[in-house]
Amino acid sequence: MDLDVTHPALSDLRRRARRRMPHFAFEYLDSGTGRETGIHHNRARLDAVRFMPAILRGDLQPDLTRATLGTTYPQPFGVAPLGMAGLLWPDAERILAAACAHHRMPYGQSTVAAATPEDTGTIAGDMGWFQHYPVNDAGIRRDMLARIKAAGWKTLVVTVDVPGESRRERQRRAHVSMPPVMTPKIIASILSCPTWAMGILKHGQPTMKFPNSYAPAAKGAEAFTHAGRLIRGFPDDAYISALRAEWDGPLIVKGVAEPADADRLIGLGVDAIWVSNHSGRQFEGGPAAIDCLPPVAETVAGRVPVYFCSGVTGGLDILRALALGADFVFLGKAWYFALAAFGRAGVDHLVHILRADMVSNMTQIGAATLDDLPGRLIR
Repeated sequence: MDLDVTHPALSDLRRRARRRMPHFAFEYLDSGTGRETGIHHNRARLDAVRFMPAILRGDLQPDLTRATLGTTYPQPFGVAPLGMAGLLWPDAERILAAACAHHRMPYGQSTVAAATPEDTGTIAGDMGWFQHYPVNDAGIRRDMLARIKAAGWKTLVVTVDVPGESRRERQRRAHVSMPPVMTPKIIASILSCPTWAMGILKHGQPTMKFPNSYAPAAKGAEAFTHAGRLIRGFPDDAYISALRAEWDGPLIVKGVAEPADADRLIGLGVDAIWVSNHSGRQFEGGPAAIDCLPPVAETVAGRVPVYFCSGVTGGLDILRALALGADFVFLGKAWYFALAAFGRAGVDHLVHILRADMVSNMTQIGAATLDDLPGRLIR
C-alpha cells in the first residue's frame, strides 16, 4: 500500500484511526472541553496566519534543520506529551520513543502515561523529554526526579496549565477511564476493534504505573479517582524554584500564555518557555494559543527558546508557528492518529507528511531556511 497515495494527509490517518480505536479511546484523544470552541478557535486563528507567495526564486532546496537546547534536529517538530497514551494504542509509548530516536525528534512522555520512565528511557535515548505534573509532596517529587534521571531522561517539561479538573463532556459520555471499566458498552467497543484488543492482551491492561507507585490506597469514592489526581500538587513560583534546584538538566515550563509569566519564569531559571493552551482540552474560553505566541516571543527576546503546541495539524501550521516566534513546534494528537492507523509505519508516514508539507510550502513562499519565514508573513 502506497500511503502517500491512499493516506496523504493527517485527516486520512484520523479517519482510519477512528475505525481501529475503541470509541472511548478515540473520544479521549479527539475531544476538547465544553462545546469545544477552544479547539475550533485554535484552528481558525492558525488559518488566519498567511504568507506571501514568491516567484523567480530558482531551485529552492529548503533546509528544515533547527538547533535548540544544544542539540541540532533534522526537523523543527516533535512529539508532545499526552496522558493515557497506552490506552489510546497498545504499547504506544515504546513505539513512539523508538520512532523518535530513529527520526531524531524530541519524544515527550507524560507522567500519566501507561509506561514508567524506566520503561522507555533507554529507548528514547537523548531524544527523551519527560513531562512532570506537580505533586503535593516534596519527597515524592524528589523520588520521581531521581527515577526520571536514572532512567536516562535529560530534559524535564513541567506542565502548569492544569490548575484544576476540566469537564470534558465527550469523554464523560464515552465513559473514559484508565484502566477501562468493563461495562457492556465498553466491552462491545473493544470487541469491535480486534487489533487494539489483541495488542492490549499482549502488553497488558494500561494503568498509570508511575503515579500509581506513589498513590495512597484509595477507599470509597477515591477508588474511582486515578493516582495522578490523588497525588496532584498545585504549582506556584516556589514549586518551579524547587524543581530548578533539584533538576540539573534542561527545565521547560509548558502552558505559558502571558508575557509577564514568561519573563518571571526566566527569572526563576527555566531553560525554555512552551506556549500552549492544552489544545483546548482544559479551558475553551481563552485566547487561541497562536495569538499568545508573538507577545511571549517578543518578551522572551531570545533569552531562552520558545516552543509551541495546540491545534497543529500539518506542515503549514508548523511554519506559521515558527514564523511567529517559535523555535520548535510540537504535535500531540496527530502522532496517535498515525499510530492507530498503521502502527509504527503510520508514525514514519506522518514524519514524511509533515516534512513534505513544509518543503512544499517553503518553496511556494520563497523561504530557503526556517529563519526566512518571518519575512514572508503577511502582516
